[in-house]
Amino acid sequence: MIPDESEKILIVEGLTDKKQVNKVITEDLTIVCTNGTLGIERFDQLLEDYQLDDKDVYILVDEDPSGIKLRKQLARELPHAKHLYISSEYREVATTPENILAQVLVSKSIAVNPIFLI
Repeated sequence: MIPDESEKILIVEGLTDKKQVNKVITEDLTIVCTNGTLGIERFDQLLEDYQLDDKDVYILVDEDPSGIKLRKQLARELPHAKHLYISSEYREVATTPENILAQVLVSKSIAVNPIFLI
């Protein structure tokens, strides 16, 4: 796997989260799916492949027990990462309305399609 050279990395849990984010962003950033909690080997591979220590890293995970566990793990491993939060009302990134997701992303200076900010 050869990642692109984007300086921003957004970490999400799954492919449906990635698809939902891709609907609203206009910025060239790399979206990495963890597919749940990361083991040490898998995390080390992501760290190396995406040069996470040298990039602007954003974490956007579900507001459920597995997402909260993953956020805590990533916060320990990537203390420089910026955290984005969705309301527990929506629970999952994938089911968060596009306009709400756009507001969350733009709050961290990630470019989104302005149509979602109306």
